[in-house]
Amino acid sequence: MKTTKLFLFLAGSAGALVFSGCASTPQARISEHPDEFAQLTPQQQQQVRTGQVAVGMDMGAVKLALGDPDAVTNQTTAQGVSQIWHYYSYGYYDGAYLYGGPYWGMHGRRRWGGGWGWGAGYYAYPGPVAVYPRFQIVFRDGRVVAISQEMVTP
Repeated sequence: MKTTKLFLFLAGSAGALVFSGCASTPQARISEHPDEFAQLTPQQQQQVRTGQVAVGMDMGAVKLALGDPDAVTNQTTAQGVSQIWHYYSYGYYDGAYLYGGPYWGMHGRRRWGGGWGWGAGYYAYPGPVAVYPRFQIVFRDGRVVAISQEMVTP
């Protein structure tokens, strides 16, 4: 019982450390790059502080406002080459899939030496991850020329 509690505590602590490093805010990015922020106009500075992007901003301002993109694509049209930055939101199924029945693989025989073998029971698997588009920022010549924002998130 003590081992289980210790494991849960350590796993929760490790998860908190991992996720605390992932959550970057505009204010944290501004403090990491104060020189870039100082070069923006007062209006752009206010937009960056609130995590907003506007047409005409350069790539550095967008990174300050939104962070690094999740994906980048290049698009070639008759007007020239554009770079598109994609930002996604991630949703998680809050349930679990339960599998009841026989399986082959490692099971709870560790107390007796462990090993591979046959077992049965119910096992929970984490649910699927859903990816939703949040923003698409289109750049031409290093400046924002178009912004697409998802208005409704499922």
